[in-house]
Amino acid sequence: MHIIPLILAGGGGTRLWPLSRGHYPKQFLSVVPGSTLLQGTLQRVAEGAQAIVGLQRPMVVCHEDHRFLVGEQARVVGHPFASILLEPSGRNTAPALTTAALQCAADGADPLLLMMPSDHLVQDPVAFRRAVAAGIELAAAGVVVTFGVVPGAPETGYGYIQLGAALAEGGVPVHQIAAFREKPALAVAQEYLASGDYRWNAGIFLLKTSVWLELVGRYRPDILVACQRAFTAGSRDGEFFRPSKAAYAECPSDSIDYAVMERLVRDEPQRTAVVSLDAGWSDVGSWSSLWEVLEKTAAGNVVRGDVCAVECSNNLIFAESRLVATLGCENLIIVETADAVMVAPRERAQEIKTIVEQLTASGRPEPAVHREVHRPWGTYEGVDSGERFQVKRIKVKPGASLSLQMHHHRAEHWIVVKGTARVTRGDEVFLLSENQSTYIPLGAQHRLENPGAIPLEIIEVQSGAYLGEDDIVRFEDKYQRS
Repeated sequence: MHIIPLILAGGGGTRLWPLSRGHYPKQFLSVVPGSTLLQGTLQRVAEGAQAIVGLQRPMVVCHEDHRFLVGEQARVVGHPFASILLEPSGRNTAPALTTAALQCAADGADPLLLMMPSDHLVQDPVAFRRAVAAGIELAAAGVVVTFGVVPGAPETGYGYIQLGAALAEGGVPVHQIAAFREKPALAVAQEYLASGDYRWNAGIFLLKTSVWLELVGRYRPDILVACQRAFTAGSRDGEFFRPSKAAYAECPSDSIDYAVMERLVRDEPQRTAVVSLDAGWSDVGSWSSLWEVLEKTAAGNVVRGDVCAVECSNNLIFAESRLVATLGCENLIIVETADAVMVAPRERAQEIKTIVEQLTASGRPEPAVHREVHRPWGTYEGVDSGERFQVKRIKVKPGASLSLQMHHHRAEHWIVVKGTARVTRGDEVFLLSENQSTYIPLGAQHRLENPGAIPLEIIEVQSGAYLGEDDIVRFEDKYQRS
């Protein structure tokens, strides 16, 4: 039987700010050495295809704004996906799974869907594959299988699954689900841990496409109808599928647990199962959880980048763009990026999202973007700015191009510092090599392209009355941006 991994790559990851931003959330970050969280998920799926019969290439669900980040990260690690479902807006996990199931069922197939978030860390992929294999036969028989992490501490930041009757004890334990429990107080979490009858809810599911469509139609027909409308009115663009933006926006937002699972456990517990997962799992949901799973120094510090820590213990210190020096610090989170420094007690890591909320309310850009901003064609980074001028460093990938565009309020000077640029300016098309420059007058149609085999880097000096990114009129764009 075919098994399609369904990787959910949405979400903002505000609790890992300032490393994670709205336009560059945690699934795209290398918070562990070697790969990003998304790339680690793709790697687990690719390795699983060699060990689990029927496991196919994955489908990815992500926001429209992140489609090229997903594609680029998959290309870098050489693990392609079958398709990308582009959510025009985040509506939580139940609509995402429903729309993906409709796409899988469109050709009459009924595969198993292995739904997993893209931003989790699994340190033992072999144990993860064993857990998945333990749930396949049940899922093929129509049971909704979820995966419960064997708890290692009385964690108050996770929901819990209460174990019911045992379905398999040898090898990987499998139980019916007795109940879902909300995030508990510490005393209750300690009771859960001591009893041995509870698992952390990892938000990973394995079930037949037809079973999910049946259940969401029974318990949340409003979600199913809205997703059907969005899917029917959607459009395909190569590997991308776009549900109707207007129809999808009308879909209620709800999670799989609330929309279906809690009700199914109440009505038909025999159609549910939880596979115990003991694979070094973490949702990397906060800086403190990251401190717990990463390698530490003898003093208990997790250190990355240019850090000098003197008489410090049990800290997480990340330096991204400059030296960070600390003296006598204990139990702190210190994260430095090119445009922000965040310091907080480790025990208050779950509250960091309140910083993001306050900055957002103040209209600041730091919650949404880094100083280096990713675009389908490459990146740009702000270098300097002042009254009526702005300086950027622009990097264009080989073969990529910016849109044919014009500006109402600014002129631009371009200086090539690496590679070769093909410049369109009005009716002219010409090449620029390193150390050459050109001028783009206000109101002139223009395009920047990289025709070469190495990255193109230019310094752009903007001048004018208004320098915002929304002063762009696009005439042609190979990436179909509005």
